Order: sequence, then C-alpha cells, then structure tokens
Amino acid sequence: MSSEEQQAFTELQDWQHRMQLPPSRLNNFAHRVQVRLNAFLPERLHQAITATIKQMVRGVLFGSKYTTSKPLANAPFATREVEARIRIRDYRTMATAEGAVTGAGGFLLGLADFPILLGLKIKMLFDMAALYGYDVHDYTERLYLLYVFQLTFSSQHTRNITYRRLAHWDAYRLTLPLNPDEFDWRTFQQEYRDYIDLAKMAQLVPVIGAAVGAVANYKLIEQLGDTAMNCYRLRHFAAAEDVKRLTD
Repeated sequence: MSSEEQQAFTELQDWQHRMQLPPSRLNNFAHRVQVRLNAFLPERLHQAITATIKQMVRGVLFGSKYTTSKPLANAPFATREVEARIRIRDYRTMATAEGAVTGAGGFLLGLADFPILLGLKIKMLFDMAALYGYDVHDYTERLYLLYVFQLTFSSQHTRNITYRRLAHWDAYRLTLPLNPDEFDWRTFQQEYRDYIDLAKMAQLVPVIGAAVGAVANYKLIEQLGDTAMNCYRLRHFAAAEDVKRLTD
C-alpha cells in the first residue's frame, strides 16, 4: 500500500468498528421512545410523509444522474481521496450558508431547508460516486447511494443492518428489487426524519434559527461525506483484495 492508502485503511478500520457497535442502552431507549411516538401518528400521516420523501428522493436520485460528471477513470487512489475531500468541503460550505439563510428567515423559509438540503446531500453522493469511478447510470449504483444515505442517518440498530449490506455489496446487489417502488421507503423516511428532527425543529426557533441551521447543516454534510468516503474505501480495498487473491 502507498502511504495514502495506509492512512485511509487505518481510518476505514476505525469507522468499521463504529458501524458495528451494538446499540447502547441510550440508543435502545431512544429507539423505543421514537417507535412509540411514531405509533401515535395516524397511519394516513405516515403514508403521506413516506410518499412525500419517496417522491422527493426519487426526483433527485433519478434526475441528478443527468447532471453528474462521468466516472473518474484511471486515477490514483490518492487523487480520488483529495478530490472527494474538496467536494465535501464545497457542499459543506453551500449547506452551511443555506442553513443560515433559511434558519434566519422564519418558519416558512425554515421548512424550505428540508428539500434543499436533501437535494444537496443526494447530489454530493452522486459526485462522490463519480470521483471513485462508479457510474450512477447503473441502477444498483443509485440504490447503493440510498443505502449510504441510510447508513449515515439512522439509529445504531438500523446502521448495523445497513452496514452488513454494504460490506457485502457485490452479493447483496443481486437480491435488489428491479422496481424502485419495492425499496423500503417507510423505514428510510422514518429513520431519516427521526435522526434529524431535533436539530431541524430547533432551526425553526426565532433568533437562534440561523446559527442552528448553519451548524446542523455543516455537521450533517460532513457526516454524510465521511460515510460516503469510507463506503467507497471499503469497496476499493475489497476489490484490491480480490485482485490479490486472483494473482497469488
């Protein structure tokens, strides 16, 4: 390994450990509380929220592929890592500014932050895929991005399950539904909504909304970028190991 790959591999191992930690007592308590709160919501409301997020994500997911750069081919791993960090920084800057503006604009403008930030997150994932050499015109690569998204914004219990799917992606992708409607949108929207509810609700509070929006968006983009980098590192080192086995 090069020194850059060794550093990335060390960071990947630490990240893998965190992704596989069992849910703590606090995690379990918070999960039970959220499940009970969701149970109080009418089924019709759940269906409406699921349908809304589903259409929003699908619109961005299946539209962004037409504005995404071609996969970066034949680039050294170190170059991909540098470019990925630059792209994360750029999206983090945009999201921070957007969060501050919408947070300062009151309740209605604060609500607009949700779809705008969601669009930035998905677009960043498309760019990350291209930088690591993956073609998002491939349907399974777009679903891969959804699982990266879910891994980032979910409870530890769901994170454990999602990590195992991504860690064995080449096998798991063969079981994926061909119809996007068969994706588990209900779990996707509940986990995402539950994960960011507190921060985004605080963003709607007058006076502190701008600061909360800026900080929350900064951290959410940074977290998604870190997860995406490590997911693609996981695939890079798995592919390198496969090549090594074939040549030994």
